[in-house]
Amino acid sequence: MDEGFGLASAPAVDALDPQAQAVVDEVSQLGIPEWSALDVESARRIEDEVFSASDAPEVARITDLAIPGPDDEIPIRVYHPAPAAHRPTLVFFHGGLWAMGTLDSIDGVCRRLAVRAECVVVSVDYRLAPEHPFPAGLEDCVAAVEWVAEHGSSIGADTDSISVAGTSAGGNLAAATCLSVREFDGPAIASQFLLYPMTDLSLEHPSLEENSEGPLLTRRDVAWAHETYLESPYHRHNPFAAPLRASSHTGLPPAYVVTAGFDPLRDEGAAYANTLSEAGVEVVHDHEPAMPHGFLSLTADVDIADAALDRVAAAMKTGL
Repeated sequence: MDEGFGLASAPAVDALDPQAQAVVDEVSQLGIPEWSALDVESARRIEDEVFSASDAPEVARITDLAIPGPDDEIPIRVYHPAPAAHRPTLVFFHGGLWAMGTLDSIDGVCRRLAVRAECVVVSVDYRLAPEHPFPAGLEDCVAAVEWVAEHGSSIGADTDSISVAGTSAGGNLAAATCLSVREFDGPAIASQFLLYPMTDLSLEHPSLEENSEGPLLTRRDVAWAHETYLESPYHRHNPFAAPLRASSHTGLPPAYVVTAGFDPLRDEGAAYANTLSEAGVEVVHDHEPAMPHGFLSLTADVDIADAALDRVAAAMKTGL
């Protein structure tokens, strides 16, 4: 784990970890086109089928609820590892390029975090693009945090200890939620866990070329995500869409940023860790050089991924 800020001290590797490569090969054998080559409905169906976990641990109590949102009800799923107690709470935003992802597709990660971090996990089924472009999804995420802060005790949440987390596009939403509550005097957020996050809306970062063909995520997929999420190109510089573009990052919650060496998003995640650190925010940057994008969903098959998720959970449990 690199507890510095950036990739300079991270060892370079020439190939994926063999266990990760085996998973990539298995996915490749399914013959699934890259996301940008599919229509949105097909991409959603396949993403849900491929990534919904069947071997995740049992959690003492799992409850599906719907909470008020800015436009309509927001479905959430609450994972409580010890229902008799109030526990620190993690509000979790799934990935999926802002256009895909469900409560089921991120269920395995949420179960593992609830058990390993001994925390309440509130998974948020925010509105998806293109039907609901920016800022609809972000508005739902902020509303979910506000609801947990006000009503969390009813689900066994410790409302004095609320953190946010997200994978990929969900990492973008977690970072943007922190910016939003800072700017608009929202609830206090204890920490942010940004797991291979999308933090910029440009295609200029070197890792987008270096890892342009993936695995598991391509440069074309990233470009498609930008176009799908944004109704107007002017939003590319909006800090709530591209948190790296914010004029100030001071006063944001401590951050745990995870990046992967074979990820097109590697450099924008690392740049965000650097930017937060330079603004005086406490940052842990955990870089896994031999991993692909999305590797924390591969913990059942990849030892490095399992160990990385253990570190994330430990940071959630003990604080940064």
